[in-house]
Formats: sequence, structure tokens, C-alpha cells
Amino acid sequence: MVIQNGKIIQVSPSKDLHLSEINTIIDGTGKYLLPGLWDTHIHFSYIKELAPNMFDLFLANGITSVRDTGGDIDFINKWKEKSLSDPTNSPRVMIAGPLLDGMPNVYDGSDPGHPPLSVGLQSQEDLISEVNELDSLGVDFLKAYEMLTSEQFKTIARLGKEKGLKVTGHVPLSMDVISASNAGLNSMEHLRNLELSCASNSDELLQERRDLLLLGRDDKGAALRSSIHNKQRETAIKNYDKNKAKEVLSVLAKNDTWQIPTLALSTGFVKRHFNKAEWHESFNYIPKEIAKNWLESIDKINQMEITPFRQEYSDWLIAMTENIHNTGIEIMAGTDTPIFFLTPGRSLHQELVMLVEAGLTPLEAIKTATVNPSKYFNLEKELGNIKKDHWADLIILDANPLEDINNTRSINAVIKQGNYFDKAALDEMMKQLKEK
Repeated sequence: MVIQNGKIIQVSPSKDLHLSEINTIIDGTGKYLLPGLWDTHIHFSYIKELAPNMFDLFLANGITSVRDTGGDIDFINKWKEKSLSDPTNSPRVMIAGPLLDGMPNVYDGSDPGHPPLSVGLQSQEDLISEVNELDSLGVDFLKAYEMLTSEQFKTIARLGKEKGLKVTGHVPLSMDVISASNAGLNSMEHLRNLELSCASNSDELLQERRDLLLLGRDDKGAALRSSIHNKQRETAIKNYDKNKAKEVLSVLAKNDTWQIPTLALSTGFVKRHFNKAEWHESFNYIPKEIAKNWLESIDKINQMEITPFRQEYSDWLIAMTENIHNTGIEIMAGTDTPIFFLTPGRSLHQELVMLVEAGLTPLEAIKTATVNPSKYFNLEKELGNIKKDHWADLIILDANPLEDINNTRSINAVIKQGNYFDKAALDEMMKQLKEK
């Protein structure tokens, strides 16, 4: 393979390559080459003090592209602009701007767990104005959220289609999954609220949600959402209907509504990946005060019981991801970092492990973080594969990830648009983060 000006210009057997001594030649004997990875669900502005560490944490973990799924547009734009101005030393950044939510909005800044990641939209005029503003600022997609009315959601889907912007998000509590998909939802995050539409009593649950939303219109958004989830989620799982689920998934497949399961997040309370020694070790590369807070929170969680329903719901999410995959619905790997102690970079590799646990082969899991995100953004002719005319975003591994998906962590080197970071450079990058 030959790289020039950040792009792959030739892919051939080594014996067919004729290079002069002025070229930098990398000996990959005994190594394994992958396209650079994507984390398709991250938040730069969830913990703003962590954001300055995130670029290096991503690159050191082989993540060369990220998709920010919601936050303060001015803050996020700084990271997108930094990426565009220095693309060989930064991950590629795709942004949505703030979560487009109804009222009361969930991420309103009212407590540390719900920083101001969203805009609460009262009227159709407010919504149209906000989407037009985001489009003028150059966002790459739109993120719809749970407190939207059905009419608001349909307007966002219509505007997204008109502007050539994909719409991702959580299925609004005012809707069912089939209606949201039919209206134009291009992708779903976390399988959120899917269980509510796969229950035998889904119609009753939908009417109950609408009534609760009306009654709670003067409540805090986060509290109202949690109360509805707490009231309905367990009921929905206990009334899970395979035929109803088949109907829902067939619509998602027909409409090409992609899924970003974020299994490392949604099963995290039960799986408790954060108790692993190597996970704790990753906290050495984030600001010390954040690491301290995370460790204190983890201690509290470890004292909490894993109830039978928490286990059942965790198992359901894994099984449903396999069902989604078997139905032929496209999946992308995303984490929600830095929520729930998901260290930027490190957590994406855990997500790949979870996707394999959910029934994907290692190769299929790798595609969720390489080929699929590139296709999602219509970049498949320049990203996601090791082909001529593709950007040279690559990872060199010491061990074969097709034999064990955990081997995606055996990173020997990272190449970002032709810029080669060998093991020594990556180690130095991490050393500097640790010393901050």
C-alpha cells in the first residue's frame, strides 16, 4: 500500500511496489491492518472539562472519526473547527448541535447529570427557526429527543429530508417506533423506547404515555421522563410479544432505520465493566477531579443491588440487538462517552466486545465501527475501507481481531490522513495526558 497526501494511492502486494529510499517505509510483517474506527455516539459537552483530553484519547485508541450526538453548538463547533484545521492530528468530527427536545426538555442544565445539551421547543415556529439556524451553522445531522410531540417530530424529519440531514435520536414518548420510523427517523440511539412498542399492550402504553406527558407538563423534563420509564419499561418487557417485535423490526428494516445500541452503556449497571482493573487504569488519562468523582460514584453503584428486572432488561437489550442484526437492520458502534464512566477511546473497544456477545461475528462488529458509519454519512467512497483513493485513516494491530475481538486494543500504530503515530508516539501522547 502507498500513501500520499493523506490518501491511499495504491494497494498492491509488496513485491509489486517500487519505492525509493526517500519514502517512509513501514514494515507490517506479522501485523494486522484495519480502517480507522468510529465512535458514533459521543458528547464533547457532557463534561466540558474532559473535552480537551478527548482528541488524544480517541486517536491513541485507534478512533479516527467521531459523531457528537448532542450538546452546546458553540462549544462543539470549536472541536469540529479544530479537527478541520488540523486533520492529521485530530479525529474527524461530525456534529448534530443540541438535542431538539419538546417541553419540558430533559437536558436542561438543572443538575449535574443533565447538563444543558438540549433546546426545549415550545412551538412549530421555534422548531423551524432552530433547525434553520443549525443548518446554517453546518451541522452534519439532527438529533431528535424524547419530549417532542408527534407533530414536532414529524416536522424535524421533514426538514431534515429537505436539507439533506439525517435525523437520529430517541423515539419520542408521544410516539411508537413504527410511526417514528415511517415519519423519517434515519437511526435510533440506545434502542431507546423500542421495548415499549414491542409489548402486546403497546397501544395502551402509548395512550398512557400521552396522558402522563400532559399531566406532567409542568414537571422537570428529566423527572417526567424517568417516571414514565419507571412506570412502563418493566411492564413492557414482561409483556414482550415476539410477533409484535417482528412487525416493528420489519418496518425498521424496510425504512432503513439504523440502530446504535450502545450496549456497553445500557448493560453497564449489570455488567459493571468499570470494575475491571484496565478500566480503572484508563482513568489515569482524564482530569484528576473527574477521575476522583467517577471512582466515588462507582463505589456507590457497587453497593447497589442488581435487581432481577435490571438483569432481565440487560439480557433483553443484548438479545434484541441480535434480533435486529438477524433482521438485516444496519448497526453502528457508539458508546455515549463520557456518560457512565465510559472513558473516551477505551469504551469503544468494549462496545465491540458487547456486539460480539450479542451475536455479531468479529468482522461484523468491526464493520459497525468502520464501513457502516462511512456509509451512514455517504462517505463510503473515501472512508471505511482500505482502498485506493480512500483517506489513510488506519490502525496497525499486533494481534488478529478476527480471532478475538479484544485484539482491537492491541494497537501498534495509528495513521490519521497519512500521519503515522508509532507506538512510541502513542505512548508519549498518553504520558502527556497522564501528566496534565
